[in-house]
Amino acid sequence: MSRSYCINCQYPQSACVCHALKPVCSQTEVVVMQHPSEVGHAKNSVRLLKLVLPQTQIYVGETGEDFIELQHYLATQTKPVYVVYPNEHSQTVAKAGASEAVIIIVIDGTWRKAYRMLQLNPWLVDYPSLHLECADESQYVIRKAKRSDSLSTLEAVAHTLVALNPATDIAPIFAVFNTMVQHKLTAMPAQVRARYNSDKIKG
Repeated sequence: MSRSYCINCQYPQSACVCHALKPVCSQTEVVVMQHPSEVGHAKNSVRLLKLVLPQTQIYVGETGEDFIELQHYLATQTKPVYVVYPNEHSQTVAKAGASEAVIIIVIDGTWRKAYRMLQLNPWLVDYPSLHLECADESQYVIRKAKRSDSLSTLEAVAHTLVALNPATDIAPIFAVFNTMVQHKLTAMPAQVRARYNSDKIKG
């Protein structure tokens, strides 16, 4: 029997997040460069980000040719553009002097795939990069990461928005995110759920 899906959030009816959905407005323009393997991933946080932050722009691809449209778009913009990715040249929002009225580019993929996307898109080095000063651990307990400081794309965007403007209310972003995470945990067999929770405690 086929599953019934919510026409609004596109999640199965049993995992609908609409009751927790409260769209957020921000002067910051969010652009996501999404690896193709993330598009259909059941735990894809960008899907949630688009629901709660409707103005988010998503470009799917891997090579420079895949992002020609994005490059042309950015070339026409007058706002400062920043790439949210930690490296030897990246700065905090405060040190970069960035304000809320900017465009931020985030790369959605595993660490390995995100790094490869950077290598395949050398045009990104034309823009200054930002890294986050975030003491909070990722709440993305349902998806494994090799690095202890890994954040989901949704979490990275939320923390960047509040760094750019401390008055930004990011609670709605995490409300819908946590709702999705809890749905996933609840649907797991008890022994699997216990393993995820114990791994989180160890971390």
